[in-house]
Amino acid sequence: MNISVLEKRLPIIAWVRNYKKADLRGDLSAGITTAVMIVPQGMAYAMLAGLPPIMGLYAAIVPLIVYAIFGTSRQLAVGPVAMDSLLVFSSVSVLAKVGTDQYITLTIVLAFVAGAIQVIMGIFRLGFLVNFLSKPVISGFTAAAALVIAFSQLKDILGIQIQRTHLIHTILLQAIGELGSTSIITLCIGLLSIVTMVMLKKKSPMFPRALSVVAVGTLATYFFELTRLGVAVVGDVPAGFPIPQLPVIDKEILLTILPTAAIVALIGFMEAISISKGLATKHGYDLDPNQELIGIGLANIAAGIFRGYTVTGGFSRTAVNESAGANTPLAALITAALVTVTLLYLTPLFYFLPRSVLAAIIITSVFGLIDIGVAKHLWKIKRRDFGLYLLTFFATLAFGIVVGLGVGVAASLIVFIERSTKPHFAVLGRIENTTSYRNIKNYENLERYENLLLLRIDSQFYFGNVNFLKSTIDEQGKLHGPLKAVILDMSGVNQIDATGEGALCEIQTRLEGEGITLFFANMKKPVSRVLVAGEVCDDKETEKVFLTVHDAVMHFLHTKQKSTI
Repeated sequence: MNISVLEKRLPIIAWVRNYKKADLRGDLSAGITTAVMIVPQGMAYAMLAGLPPIMGLYAAIVPLIVYAIFGTSRQLAVGPVAMDSLLVFSSVSVLAKVGTDQYITLTIVLAFVAGAIQVIMGIFRLGFLVNFLSKPVISGFTAAAALVIAFSQLKDILGIQIQRTHLIHTILLQAIGELGSTSIITLCIGLLSIVTMVMLKKKSPMFPRALSVVAVGTLATYFFELTRLGVAVVGDVPAGFPIPQLPVIDKEILLTILPTAAIVALIGFMEAISISKGLATKHGYDLDPNQELIGIGLANIAAGIFRGYTVTGGFSRTAVNESAGANTPLAALITAALVTVTLLYLTPLFYFLPRSVLAAIIITSVFGLIDIGVAKHLWKIKRRDFGLYLLTFFATLAFGIVVGLGVGVAASLIVFIERSTKPHFAVLGRIENTTSYRNIKNYENLERYENLLLLRIDSQFYFGNVNFLKSTIDEQGKLHGPLKAVILDMSGVNQIDATGEGALCEIQTRLEGEGITLFFANMKKPVSRVLVAGEVCDDKETEKVFLTVHDAVMHFLHTKQKSTI
């Protein structure tokens, strides 16, 4: 295996070999800053997933190292994220009781299987599958999921007992019923933490705001003995590095967890690639999407082996990592080292950490996921896409995030199929004294020709839209007839399948039976190969196939003139 292939499979070789001393300062700063951020976030997100806080730290060590070895993004901050945490809770909580050994086992298996799916997708270059998650669907899903995440923290913000659920209306109803039991001191800690982090983000974005509220909240709880006033704390956080162990995955567990793992794999990759693409462009280096799948997939497999849970690239942490000066994945290795030190020696400090502070960290972290600007933009440019946004948004709120995402994807596929079976077409006319032809609906005073229909179809011809093509030619022929010829502008046709070729052959035969000649113009080579092989036209034929629409029109007019002499 030559060095270029090896570097492609192990990107760490390339960045280590080309490492510059000038990059060290930025990587060191970013590694420390991101570590300060990921420790409280990781614990908070693990709690959101219904897991012990320590598992958030487990997921922030080895997965980061593995991604630094196999990933191609230099700034992406991999680790636990809010969206995946909610996906884990909403899917695994229906399979096992939250907090039980079975629940923890299933989340570990979920990380491992999701990672395996991502690696397989990367090996077989299936990164394009994420395109089925359209922007309106993802935006609507993300906004709704952010609300679900925020409201799911009411339990710890208010200090009340609420049954865990991912249905927002159920959370609200339970919270309203338990308002009388609200712990005022817990509520004050939570609200103060939220206000503090929001203000610090505006005035000093680089300040470790999450760590600051963790420190202040923990010290206040310890010195003022707030646990006696009902403030719930994290409690014992076991110290020590997790012992690696392959999760036991039997056939029954695999079949149960597979659908959720596939969703987590796709969503996780979509989150990571949407961040890393922009950063790669900004910093002027190449990003390999399929290698990214492998890198993130192996990171998730590592999370499963080292008792963590699913990981991907986080929006807020990556932004901090990049702005703090990260130049290479060395920053991630420094972060992992500092989290390891925390795990080995500093976990006793988190005993008096109020759970309401972790809830506040989660709530402020998901604020940025609710982007009203996207909804306004969709309303402005495409009402149908805005409808998809709303459908996904309300389906997610009403039925939960897994069903909501499924509804959105299904709806977007239906819209895609409907669009492809009824593609855009245009009847053309000539701009006076030119060789250019345009849609008669969009331009005035275009020149038309008697007995001639100029038609452009802006789509590939395939089995799904051949009937539309037939009916369109028939309808337009009646509107613009009587006809002696039809010229098909093929400039918008990139592909044609066997059914499309058969339909054109049938159309040609039918038109010829009616005394109408079918001409082709602007035909691309991949299309002409199919039509020549199917004998719809001849590759040497010059009387039916033309380079331009104007050539075809001039030929028709010349032929028509000769026939009238």
